[in-house]
Amino acid sequence: MTQPETIDDNRTETDVLVIGGGTGGYSTALRAAALGLKVVLAERDKVGGTCLHRGCIPSKAMLHAAELVDGIAEARERWGVKATLDSVDWPALVATRDDIVGRNHRGVVGHLTHAGVDVVYGDAELTGPRSARVTGYGEVVARRGIVLATGSRPRVLPGLTPDGHRVVTSDDALFAPALPKSVLVLGGGAIGVEYASFHRSMGADVILVEAADRIVPLEDAEVSRHLTRGLRKRGIDVLAGARLLDAAVLDEEVVATVRTARGETRTVRAERLLVAVGRAPVTDGLGLAAAGLTTDDRGHVAPADWSRLETSVPGIHVVGDLLPPPSLGLAHASFAEGMLVAEVLAGLPSRAVDYTAVPRVTYSSPQTAAVGLTEADARNAGHDVTVGTMPLTAVAKGMVHGQGGMVKVVAERDGRVLGVHLVGPHVSEMIAESQLIVGWEAEPADVAAHLHAHPTLSEAVGEVFLTLAGRGLHQQS
Repeated sequence: MTQPETIDDNRTETDVLVIGGGTGGYSTALRAAALGLKVVLAERDKVGGTCLHRGCIPSKAMLHAAELVDGIAEARERWGVKATLDSVDWPALVATRDDIVGRNHRGVVGHLTHAGVDVVYGDAELTGPRSARVTGYGEVVARRGIVLATGSRPRVLPGLTPDGHRVVTSDDALFAPALPKSVLVLGGGAIGVEYASFHRSMGADVILVEAADRIVPLEDAEVSRHLTRGLRKRGIDVLAGARLLDAAVLDEEVVATVRTARGETRTVRAERLLVAVGRAPVTDGLGLAAAGLTTDDRGHVAPADWSRLETSVPGIHVVGDLLPPPSLGLAHASFAEGMLVAEVLAGLPSRAVDYTAVPRVTYSSPQTAAVGLTEADARNAGHDVTVGTMPLTAVAKGMVHGQGGMVKVVAERDGRVLGVHLVGPHVSEMIAESQLIVGWEAEPADVAAHLHAHPTLSEAVGEVFLTLAGRGLHQQS
């Protein structure tokens, strides 16, 4: 594959210009290069983006450490293993996390280099529908198209300016110099729940405040109920249907006033206030107007054609967190979007990403994992549904783990599976099967024909499908 052509000192021509090197951007670049296209990837910081450097990877590394801490307590309290936790060596923990991030970063850089992608570092600003100016590099003209993949940043609340110490966001919560003894988490979506779970494992007193009437409000109501029960069992004070009225940031603590779902007013004191109320697309300085583009009222750049992820300006495509719903703002969805756009730019047939078949995971303790429609969404869409559920403690391996949890399957009556919803230990590793079930439009009888290993947590999934297929073994049909 040949490299982009330098026309003069300040102008380069290429087939594809990708702006943003996060999961959506670098997957676009890698796939496009593999298809023989010349690619320039412009990144203002580090390739890998938020997911690799501030989100998915470092947070899951820390959550694994938290799982080890929880295991010591379980060993002592449940299994008679007289283990104790002397302390958490925060610098050592951070060093391991940073090593994992660093190795992943070097891996991504190596993949891009091997693929022949020309990675340039600087701010990119569109100058037209096929061109952009990159600081420190010059103008880039893209013959086939431009891909916008500039990602997102944490949303903040008016009057609460993050300082990285007392008031933090998910981008900097894990990078503080020490662990707090108490945390008030605002936001009960996946990010807020994960951070609440981590800090509780590390010994902090945690209050989790969610304005909606339940945490993880986009998931099935049964998932929310079981997750709430699991978090409260661990000592996390979960306040759903609650709102922050005000907060004062003092030298040693944050003092907040919260109105609960019952209308009561509570004063909450915590060493740290963690704001996890969602993420906002990053488009500042991108020069959208110069290319004839606008954003919606939440800052997203909407495609005119979802099967090509192409905007109203032909040749400009968008992937990742810049996309509005039904895109999910998840790294693995961004991979699929990037590969789709690369194939479109290479002239291959395109088919829209099936977002209903994209798995959703919350890596707390307990974990949640789901794919497809919730029961409420399925009924609202007009489906005649049948539902099967089973607690994980109804199978032997669930009793071994002792963390509760459940399996819930939503299916059309006498038809295909619409959604699968899991809560419990390690369910993030169990959802892949259900992704195929939903994505391939399998029926319960199709799944019931296949065996699940015994004893495993996943056999609870098999048991629910057996029951829905009228062949219940340990459940009544």
